[in-house]
Amino acid sequence: MTTTATATRDPQRVGALANRLNAILTDRGIDPTVAPAEPPAEPVTAALELADARIPVRYRNALADHPQVATWVEEITRAGRPGPGGAPGIAHGPSLLIAGPTGTGKTHQAYGAVRSLLATGVRLRWEAAIAADLYASLRPRQGHDPERALWSLGRCPLLILDDLGAAKTSEWTEELTYRLINRRYNEMLPTLVTTNLPIAELRGAVGDRVASRLAEMTTRVILDGADRRRQPTGH
Repeated sequence: MTTTATATRDPQRVGALANRLNAILTDRGIDPTVAPAEPPAEPVTAALELADARIPVRYRNALADHPQVATWVEEITRAGRPGPGGAPGIAHGPSLLIAGPTGTGKTHQAYGAVRSLLATGVRLRWEAAIAADLYASLRPRQGHDPERALWSLGRCPLLILDDLGAAKTSEWTEELTYRLINRRYNEMLPTLVTTNLPIAELRGAVGDRVASRLAEMTTRVILDGADRRRQPTGH
């Protein structure tokens, strides 16, 4: 186990995360006590520890505290199906399109959603990719199978697709985006998409086919406000 992963092992942080999530659900009129009994603290702690080892350092304390994102977490949790050991696993479900100007907390909410799901005891396999990095990684090169990588992202139970529409577009990038989104649309796999573009401009950046599927498969979460990165307490 790496030093970084060991440092993130803190049951008090896990308990505080679960308590804050329960408070959000209570504020929205959802009784957190009707959910399945929480698994033992150690498995939840271990799951968050493993997730935090993969999450960028800046978002390792992220919490899904936006009401719409918190509601999505609750919906995905209740729709989960039993997995190994009886713990709920992620199933087919809705997706979110988190849109807003730069620095309004979109990526924070996306990673917070993953951590919140794990805090409720859901066991899931998830992946995260920044759109520009995704396109770069899928360019043909010796010793690399881009088709296999794209297939894996298309089939993973939960995907964060960050900064959609921010990269320079071409017919090639539009086709890759379509193939990825279309597979997840057809399989009804939960996807967290973030974008800096206004919704009205997203169609021009990703194409009609992708925009049409996103419109049907996602609930829109609009974040606004000043750029938090320019504030001392920004995420």
